[in-house]
Amino acid sequence: MKKLILSLLFVSSLLATAQEKEDKGTFTLSGTVDVYGTANFADGSGTPGILIANPENANGFGLGFANTVFAYEKGKAGVVADIAFGPKADDANLAGAINQLYAYYKASDKVTITAGQFNTFLGYEVISPAANFNYTVSYLFNAGPFSHTGIKLDYAASDDLSFLVALTNSHAISSADGNVGGEMQIGGQIGYKGQYLNLIYGGVDGSGITDNIFLDYTGGFDVSDSFFVGLNAAYSNSADADAGYQGVALYLQNTFSDTFALGFRPEFFQANGASDASVTAFTLTANASLTANLKLITDLRLDSSEDAAIEVFGGEKSVSAITIAAVYSF
Repeated sequence: MKKLILSLLFVSSLLATAQEKEDKGTFTLSGTVDVYGTANFADGSGTPGILIANPENANGFGLGFANTVFAYEKGKAGVVADIAFGPKADDANLAGAINQLYAYYKASDKVTITAGQFNTFLGYEVISPAANFNYTVSYLFNAGPFSHTGIKLDYAASDDLSFLVALTNSHAISSADGNVGGEMQIGGQIGYKGQYLNLIYGGVDGSGITDNIFLDYTGGFDVSDSFFVGLNAAYSNSADADAGYQGVALYLQNTFSDTFALGFRPEFFQANGASDASVTAFTLTANASLTANLKLITDLRLDSSEDAAIEVFGGEKSVSAITIAAVYSF
């Protein structure tokens, strides 16, 4: 009898401990910090692709951003608060220090509903440099959008096939401005085996123009165990604004070891409007992992344009620059 009672007490203790852990949920903390040194070989200041709003300020040594992601999940629901500070964050975040702030609910194993501000589902590159192979970003990335505020539904039909639908504010309206005009966007995504087709339609900046369309394809594939090819192709247009853009970028990356890889990103970008202007950019990148958390990323970049379309250097036909960045993730 004593053994039975002790056994029951032991099982009850395990169940109580498990219940206590379940009740507490799961909290995680992660983030990144990045700094850089850059120099151009042109008559003027700045480096294309480092700072979104003020690229002319990217000179000498500079700060990227410090971002910290707080995440808590309990049962079927969770929240994420992604807080970012620094020059790069100031350029990209429309809600002050908030990069992302959202809650989600897992309605089933296949369906997740998210509400709040979340990074865009368009494009190949993201705001955090820790998730990009190159340090300087493409013209396609700088064209935006960066984040959306609203609601989205993700449906994982299978391990290979996924769908997304979203209803959000116009993406260039900040929380300080508020969506006074009530402009909205509808968005969608179809994903299949790592290839994604994206669509957004609606307003952009509260200007009253609501026929903006964004089409985007993002994907890639492994050519071999060491060589990867990524692709981002995008098109945007508004008939009412008589403006838009189109472009394509390739991401060619070869991994030589667990700690070193080389990449080459050729890009063509054209802005459409009253007069078209195009630019090409070629970026050669060495990506070295000094530790499990610290990466050293070196970009040698050449931008060329016959239409005065180079970021920062409107009067130049060709600008080259070198940037060395340290990116720490935790």
